[in-house]
Amino acid sequence: MDIKRQIQEVFEELANTLETGVGRRVPVGITLAGSELGLDVVLQAAEEFARENPNADVIVIGPQVDTFLTLEVAEDENAQAQKMEELLDEGRIEACVSMHYSFPLGTATVGKIVTPAKGKEVFLATTTGTASAHRVPAMILGALAGIIAAKASGIEEPTLGILNVDGARSVERALKELHEAGYKINFAGSARAEGGAVMRGNDLLQGSADILVTDSLTGNLLQKTFSAFQSGGGYETVGEGYGPGIGQEQERLVFIVSRVSGVPVIKGALKYALRLAQGGWREVAKKEYQLAEKAGLKAILEKAEPKKTKEVDEEVVAPPEEVVTSEISGIDILELEEAVEILWKEGVYACSGMGCTGPIIQVSDANTQKAKELLEKAGYLASS
Repeated sequence: MDIKRQIQEVFEELANTLETGVGRRVPVGITLAGSELGLDVVLQAAEEFARENPNADVIVIGPQVDTFLTLEVAEDENAQAQKMEELLDEGRIEACVSMHYSFPLGTATVGKIVTPAKGKEVFLATTTGTASAHRVPAMILGALAGIIAAKASGIEEPTLGILNVDGARSVERALKELHEAGYKINFAGSARAEGGAVMRGNDLLQGSADILVTDSLTGNLLQKTFSAFQSGGGYETVGEGYGPGIGQEQERLVFIVSRVSGVPVIKGALKYALRLAQGGWREVAKKEYQLAEKAGLKAILEKAEPKKTKEVDEEVVAPPEEVVTSEISGIDILELEEAVEILWKEGVYACSGMGCTGPIIQVSDANTQKAKELLEKAGYLASS
């Protein structure tokens, strides 16, 4: 190779480093006290991570310990939290891993698991915190948080699926509306024959989507199960923890691990923190929220809030019963009975049921198309 080519490659590498941030030393913090496994486990993870990642400048926050890492002394967990916030606010660290942090309403964390079937990494959105006081809006915002975490981690076009829990169909409708209005979402397809973006248990195990959207309580349970199933629950061995708190007003990049997270998971959380800091998470978040707002996020969230209880002026009477052989899926279970009454009011006989893919409404073959149109118009079914 001639000298000109060598010089060219050096400058290309420097330019790439300046553009992406990869190559610079990123200051990342971790709090020591609070683990049920002992302070030594957390310190071991921090030291091993520092040796394996020369791009990370690891700063430990906690009681006086013997370590080659930079130490910020804090005698208890309250002092640790104060010191962590101080270091983040001053820019002396860009991210921090901790076993506890009180996120404000509007912020929820995006965890990372490894699926047992294929060893694929999946972002769980969300696992702790509360994105909204209401379930469906919280899951919609959780989807955005998952997209931000994935993109800041270097996945340019992450796929997104919605776990088949209460509210899943409402979330699906809202996200499709957001997508159709201009905010691009790459919906995943279920590995089951029925397909679709609503994920079943098989998809969870196989990792059918890069991002799996669920409520934070279910996400927390899944995170614990996937992280600690090999140890019987007493020691988390797999994954990258419960992830960073992400929200429209969240400025501090704080990652959560459990009090029983072992060395592999703590190292994974530090890796996750380093990746998001290098990936310019704050700029990614700002861009994604702006695009979502432009596509009508505020109105979609307001529409997704629980409907006020309506006073019933008259009892809704079912039309004459007829044979129902056609199934309409895609109705949220929380809205199933309301949707049936909508059809009754229009003279269409219908009944609710539970199919293999979730809640269904059964109507006659002759009324299938009319029923779908009525449900779409009423907002209970996504446009086909």
